[in-house]
Amino acid sequence: MSASLPPPLDVLAVGAHPDDVEIGVGGLLAKLVKQGYRVGICDLTDGEPTPGSPGPEVRLAEARQAAEILGAQVRVTLDLPNRRLFDDFESRVALGKVIRLHRPQIVLGLAGKTPLASPDHWQASQITDAGVFYARLTKWDDYFDSLPVHTVAKQLWYSLGFSSLQPPPGAGHLVVDISDTLDLKLAAVRAYQTQFPPAKERVFRLVESQARLFGTSAGFEAGEMLVAATTLGVRDLVKTLIS
Repeated sequence: MSASLPPPLDVLAVGAHPDDVEIGVGGLLAKLVKQGYRVGICDLTDGEPTPGSPGPEVRLAEARQAAEILGAQVRVTLDLPNRRLFDDFESRVALGKVIRLHRPQIVLGLAGKTPLASPDHWQASQITDAGVFYARLTKWDDYFDSLPVHTVAKQLWYSLGFSSLQPPPGAGHLVVDISDTLDLKLAAVRAYQTQFPPAKERVFRLVESQARLFGTSAGFEAGEMLVAATTLGVRDLVKTLIS
């Protein structure tokens, strides 16, 4: 490993805006940190402008606090435009550079569209898929600042689609036990005081109730659902299912 590269990440979670990752997989990231893994968050935009925030400095401070609550070792905020986020070549390269630099084994990205919510989420999903692909392409050093190519081992999606009872399509669904990190997830979301003032207290009830529903469906107190981008294989059925 080059001395100029940071230690590799085990998992990188990508969101369109600060707070997407916390809402979608904050409990999982906190659990992974407790298990000794290195995790990172990449926000494609700084989420500004937004109605309740006085400016990007405040939103970024909230994002740093949320990352600290979860224990994430890395948080990167790209300068792609909020509200005007599109899946284009420059956006793909920007995320590809982050993946090449931090070399995660697993990348978590947004799953599909979020009707009545930001269209940035759908664009972020496509940018993440492309960024994972671009990160492993050789003979492209001039676009990637000569960062080494990196192949992501597994890609998974997480959903922000609270308004639908249908899970996003994919090659398979799984629920991760976040019973012992649900409080950290909710605390990380609450760090965004400009986004979730007391008038939006229903958001926390929604996030918690969904976690309780997913968890109960799998025999846990709370859980987060992930969607596999490719078929998941099992080598030892007993060890996988009886844990």
